Amino acid sequence: MNWNELLKRQPAAVRVLQGGLQKERLPHAYIFEGEAGVPKEAAARLLGQAFLCEERTTVHPCGECSDCRRVLSGSHPDLLTIEPEGASIKKGQVEMLQKEFTYKGMESAKKVYLIHEAHRMTASAGNSLLKFLEEPEGETLAILLTENLHFLLDTIVSRAQVVTFAPLPEDERAEELKEQGYTNGQAALLARIADRATVEAQEEPGAWIVQAKTVVVQLTEEVQKRPQQVLLTLQEKWLPHFQDRKEQQIGLDLLLYWYRDVLYTKLKRLSLAYPDEVERLHEEALHTSEEKVSRQLEAILDAKRQLAANVNSQLLMERLLLRLQEGF
Repeated sequence: MNWNELLKRQPAAVRVLQGGLQKERLPHAYIFEGEAGVPKEAAARLLGQAFLCEERTTVHPCGECSDCRRVLSGSHPDLLTIEPEGASIKKGQVEMLQKEFTYKGMESAKKVYLIHEAHRMTASAGNSLLKFLEEPEGETLAILLTENLHFLLDTIVSRAQVVTFAPLPEDERAEELKEQGYTNGQAALLARIADRATVEAQEEPGAWIVQAKTVVVQLTEEVQKRPQQVLLTLQEKWLPHFQDRKEQQIGLDLLLYWYRDVLYTKLKRLSLAYPDEVERLHEEALHTSEEKVSRQLEAILDAKRQLAANVNSQLLMERLLLRLQEGF
């Protein structure tokens, strides 16, 4: 992907980055923030390539020199990456990065490092990185990629330039997905899911999202009509399908979209996440109030925050279901 392609998708972010390249005034650290699926990593690698390219005369890397070829092949020794090990980025990973930066660049005096999912740094890792940002070694460029800017230490954010990547319009994403073979219902849901990579990594993504939708619709119906069944459905359907924390976050997103659709139905808005469940949405909208739906949405958002903080997922869901039932 080049700057011209990125400019069509993320004009505001690209103009900021190109401005720094044109003036030869790149800050020593960037934070690229935006939902999963936006081209943060593509922009980070292109910026790193432009920074390392010794033949560059404009904002565009030449694409032909040794630096460019190695960046494109993923083998440049002076472009380093950190990704979470397990659930988090640990202090030892940042210390290893610092150690690498004490050596002179193998290809040039410049070094670039990318930190994926920077919001998953432990507190000790964040503090180690902060020292590194305060005292960078030589010509360095740090790029932190995150979906949750507010999970980063304020002191880290204050020492970097934040570049926000805008989400793609839901209808535009849905049309792209339908062109890839997804049905209208599958595309409507998948277009709204921030972490589409986790769904697309399933053996059969279309079947997985259909089953996920079935579980969510059944659970919401039982919250409203058969509250004595919800914990059984949680055990037999929800927990077996949404297995790890990424999948559980998607499950909570799907719940969030359901109750948002209920609210949209009451307000007579279009663009639903569940377009093939209009009859059920109308039925639920008739038996609830805007105030209650707002409380349900708030409860789900609280659960998403708790899940991100590693609260036990089964206990979290049990408490959430009790909150969703209040008032029925």
